[in-house]
Amino acid sequence: MKRHVLLIGLPGAGKTTVGKLLADRLGAPFVDTDAVIVRKMQKPIALIFGEEGEQKFRLLEADAMKAALGGPPAVITPGGGWAAQPGALESARESAFIIYLRTMALTAAKRVGGGGTRPMLVGEDPVEKMRQLLKDREPFYLQADCEVKADVKPAAALADEMALIVRERAGWST
Repeated sequence: MKRHVLLIGLPGAGKTTVGKLLADRLGAPFVDTDAVIVRKMQKPIALIFGEEGEQKFRLLEADAMKAALGGPPAVITPGGGWAAQPGALESARESAFIIYLRTMALTAAKRVGGGGTRPMLVGEDPVEKMRQLLKDREPFYLQADCEVKADVKPAAALADEMALIVRERAGWST
């Protein structure tokens, strides 16, 4: 039976970029929960954080994930902090194959730049903040069904590697 493919990891790990490529390779829908929230709220994530706080954002994120997991099998990419929310991974595990895109804090920080659109990074030293996020979140990320190293390979090669894994382990036959 085909399961959702859920990509987790730090901001800048490549979840959205690789997720779109993976969805294309699988012929699957692609759901970026941050994009769903932006469309619903008609404002960027940073503004939601600023005006309504992280708690409100996390509620919106939980709703977006619930809707995505309730839909047809898809490649789903939540924000980097979703996996560390109480019960999040457990709620997804039944219907989703979870892949951790593992990246070093330095690589993730370089990819997100100054973090201007990333509320958890605004006003912080990106490398230090990313190290702290990794320390806090990696115990959750490591609960994934598998992990791929997302530091070195280009996005297309990662998508190819993950497509093979998903076809073998998550019911997505060729």
